[in-house]
Amino acid sequence: MPALKYAPTLRYRLAVVPPYRKELSLDLYELTMSQVFWRRGMDGMATFSLFFRGYPDNRSYYVACGIDEAVDFLLNFRFGPEDIGSLRETTPLSEDFLTYLAKVRFTGDVRAVPEGTIVFADEPLLEVTAPIIEAQIVETMLLNIVTSATLFATKASRIVEAAAGRPVVDFGSRRTHSEESAVKAARTGYIAGFAGTSNLKAAALYGIPAFGTMAHSFVQAFGDEYSAFDAYANEFPGSTTLLVDTYDTLEGVRNAISVAAAARKRGASINAIRLDSGDLGQLAKDARSLLDAAGYPDVQIMASGGLDEYSIRDLIASGAPIDAFGVGTRFGTSADAPYIDSVYKLVELDGKPVFKLSANKRTLPWAKTVMRRFINDHMAGDLVINCAQSSPTPEYVELSRNVVTDGINRFPVDSIETVRRRVAEHLNSLSPEFRGLVNALEYPVKLAPELDLTRESFG
Repeated sequence: MPALKYAPTLRYRLAVVPPYRKELSLDLYELTMSQVFWRRGMDGMATFSLFFRGYPDNRSYYVACGIDEAVDFLLNFRFGPEDIGSLRETTPLSEDFLTYLAKVRFTGDVRAVPEGTIVFADEPLLEVTAPIIEAQIVETMLLNIVTSATLFATKASRIVEAAAGRPVVDFGSRRTHSEESAVKAARTGYIAGFAGTSNLKAAALYGIPAFGTMAHSFVQAFGDEYSAFDAYANEFPGSTTLLVDTYDTLEGVRNAISVAAAARKRGASINAIRLDSGDLGQLAKDARSLLDAAGYPDVQIMASGGLDEYSIRDLIASGAPIDAFGVGTRFGTSADAPYIDSVYKLVELDGKPVFKLSANKRTLPWAKTVMRRFINDHMAGDLVINCAQSSPTPEYVELSRNVVTDGINRFPVDSIETVRRRVAEHLNSLSPEFRGLVNALEYPVKLAPELDLTRESFG
């Protein structure tokens, strides 16, 4: 049984959930601990470090994402009257502490790597330095924001790698674990190199190119495939992709060819066909033969249906003439690696190092920064050092930067296109042996000696 359990006496609410702010997306213990800190006047400056322990299977790097959203969350952090009311009803917090919480704003500093930076295990993506209560109570949301965005971005980068230059489109919205996740996946997928998304909310919010074809229900609604294809091609000339596998796939390709012929007579065209089931590799070869023989070499073939980096890699290796890919479920849930072991740990308090020595969960003390060495424009190794140190040699470039000082933002948010270019540049500078889909080599990350400490080091 937990040491502290609080059961609210209010009636159980089944109705509409009130529009609470993100500030309530925290764990109870963050506030109960903070009430103890507050009661005892413990308001020292604390540094918390957000990093990842190890890697999921077959992962060898991370694409750091969610940094800008995390900073925005901190800069706008506050408990509104409804939040305080909810805390009063659902927690054991004292009234005087709730009064204090209503006045809390983030007044600290944030050091972080830029959005879209390639990072590795044990490297701090983001560090918060603030009075300990301010730094502690934001733990859950910072982890949620950065972890989920990085998970999607890393998965997407691997899919882009496997596609070897062929466009990839996000079709994952209907299978992600929430509507918010769908938008986040679409954004991070584009950052990591996807051509666009089917999610119109993400397209509207971030200026991501929107893509769409048709559903099987569209074909079924017409009763016959040719009529469905012809109606769509007439309605959207010049941007037509026909889904050909509702009944018999190759017969669907033949119907698409007939519709393409009719479109050609009126000066229009169809862009592509989409394969969504069956042996995609063989069907793509057969479809390509039919299209080419009929005089439509420019009609492209798109494949979708349970695809991920592994199946895309195998399709390309088999010589399947597929021009583009749509990825849904296995991207939108990061199916083979659905979580990252992310942590947010206290590393410095009142200018003194803090660390944890638990088995397999040891943490590194001190506020830190990440240095990166390049040789011939290729990443050649990282060094994690105490933030107070200067760069050890001119060969190293500092990745971490002060993005917030005294609660004030010091860096404008980069455009999504800038972040997208950053991801591409960083991945291009990471040698292939460090970014393979399986059995990738471990990228060299060294720790400065002052970080490798034990409790005995301080007497």
